[in-house]
Amino acid sequence: MIEISNASKWYGDFQVLDNCSTRVGTGEVVVVCGPSGSGKSTLIKCVNGLEPINSGDITVDGTQVTARKTNLNQLRSRIGMVFQNFELFPHMSALDNIKLGQLKVLNRSANEADERAHALLKQVGLSEHASKYPAQLSGGQQQRVAIARGLAMDPIAMLFDEPTSALDPEMINDVLDVMVDLAGEGMTMMVVTHEMGFAQKVADRVVFMDEGRIVEDAPTQEFFKAQGSERAQLFLSKILTH
Repeated sequence: MIEISNASKWYGDFQVLDNCSTRVGTGEVVVVCGPSGSGKSTLIKCVNGLEPINSGDITVDGTQVTARKTNLNQLRSRIGMVFQNFELFPHMSALDNIKLGQLKVLNRSANEADERAHALLKQVGLSEHASKYPAQLSGGQQQRVAIARGLAMDPIAMLFDEPTSALDPEMINDVLDVMVDLAGEGMTMMVVTHEMGFAQKVADRVVFMDEGRIVEDAPTQEFFKAQGSERAQLFLSKILTH
């Protein structure tokens, strides 16, 4: 579904991605982890062209993201993206946030969009909050609305960029539970996160990054069995201790 081949990217003289290659199969869940500044968020944003790469190639479901002829807006409409800070429209209700893309991009009727939005709010446990605005919702509730908004577009894959890092600790599980359910339904997912419990429970593979490079790309059980790189094990020893 997602193929990243020798992707490199610079910000001026600073190389943020260094010859990165990995893949995500259909129905697979891949967790991307690593220390701050390792390039993991940049990598996931390159998958749907939000960040352009300087060299290499990225393909999603047979579409070459890096090709000049590729309609990136059309591609992004097929890839759900959930950001760290929710990115909901503050002047629109939860329901309308979920309906907007369906109406403007998928050209669904108002009734179809409304029906789909209500079904997704129920799926993420927020049926009673349909008419509330983002400011009236907790961080965890806003993130679940953001996930529902992504799902409303019937995506072929979902990208999550540190979806729980801006949340209070007691709200994290509500969001992770929704993501676990999605994985169980067979959604193709690429998730940047420090939630190693989630990775152990759901991920098929773990990609570990450091200084813009993919240092390790291994099946989840192998990654957590201290069989990989010394740098990855040092990272795990610090993050799993606390």
